[in-house]
Amino acid sequence: MKVSVVVPALDEEARLADALRPLAPLRAAGLEIIVVDGGSRDRTRDIATSLADRVLVAPRGRAIQMNTGAAAASGEYLLFLHADCRLPASGVAAIEGTRLAGPRWGRFDVRLVGQSPLLPLVGALINWRSRLTGICTGDQGMFVERALFDEVGGFPSIPLMEDVALCRMLRGKAGPPKCVTDRIEVSARRWDEHGALRTIALMWSLRFQYWRGVSPDVLARRYYGRDPLSVPRLQVFAKPPVAGLVKTRLAATIGNDAALAVYRELLFRTLRVASIARRAGIVGDVELWVAPDAPPGALASWGEQHGFALKTQRGADLGERMQDAARTALDAGTPAIIVGTDAPDLDVEYLARASAALQAGDAVIGPAEDGGYVLIGVSRALPIFDDMPWSTPAVVERTRERLRSAAASWTELPTSWDVDTAEDYARLTKAASPKASR
Repeated sequence: MKVSVVVPALDEEARLADALRPLAPLRAAGLEIIVVDGGSRDRTRDIATSLADRVLVAPRGRAIQMNTGAAAASGEYLLFLHADCRLPASGVAAIEGTRLAGPRWGRFDVRLVGQSPLLPLVGALINWRSRLTGICTGDQGMFVERALFDEVGGFPSIPLMEDVALCRMLRGKAGPPKCVTDRIEVSARRWDEHGALRTIALMWSLRFQYWRGVSPDVLARRYYGRDPLSVPRLQVFAKPPVAGLVKTRLAATIGNDAALAVYRELLFRTLRVASIARRAGIVGDVELWVAPDAPPGALASWGEQHGFALKTQRGADLGERMQDAARTALDAGTPAIIVGTDAPDLDVEYLARASAALQAGDAVIGPAEDGGYVLIGVSRALPIFDDMPWSTPAVVERTRERLRSAAASWTELPTSWDVDTAEDYARLTKAASPKASR
């Protein structure tokens, strides 16, 4: 059985190696380690690179980071391990034993490591409470069968209590967790920093308020002392699937019907990736912005199947239409990410990196090999879309110039490609396992 360990991290250079090194001997036996960074400003990603199989970047927030890691994982079981926790040597074997015994999910007992003399009692109470309620916390090393995790939709995209919410769904779907008595070591830094009694009172207060229905956003502000960071709205620009209207450059070589088939395949990939990213909390609302060249046709039903809002592009050219779409998101207080439907390598990880970039800066660009872009995102109004030489190699460079003129900060993602020409089509057909199909 293959187990994937997903580790959300943020500025954890002092502790991350202690969490990952004990897992190193198990990597040769198939254990997969995925670290998902939420925008660290220290050496977290550098440390993770040498000790993990994959290092991903996602918007800040444990639920989003863990969902991002789960989307990229290949294991039959998922183990969510916080960066300040150390798994017991018998941990993976315990998960395998749980599968044979029947339960589809579980957690470990904890041992808090810190200075307060009250920590043994606190740890014992955490373990006792978990057995009594069937609810566990992220510090307890939650593990779950991948199929079950997918069935319940993963961690809810909320800024706090995501572990409690997931446990409720898992318990309702598959019964109580397996409570493994092997102890996971947990850093008690919060108890040491704020005092054991004060921290206990805060935790119980937050849980009680959550039980009463107080918004996780409100609770997160009380716990972290800041507002939760918003995730962007994803706006998918598409044309109605009509032969002769889509992929016209490609159609000149392979014909209108064949070009329409290619367009539909790429569109379906984009919609699947968008749907997964929304469920993971990587993006918020997803909108399908339809060009006004013809009635939306099948786009309306496809968007409805995924729960995407159908919008009509407005403006004299592509720049005006993109500016109008982005403005609707910014006016609502959320960043905007705009993508097309012809980029085969657009995947959940790429969207996660774009979303994370907008938490730290004003814009993000996903450059295309032909000089355009496969993705553009903004977190504030910027004059970058007007009078743009679309469909030329100068688009990205012109965008950079305008961002500099606006004194804007931006991130550029790895260069990708899109399908426009016969050469692109040949490349697409040779792709054995496209990333976008994940």
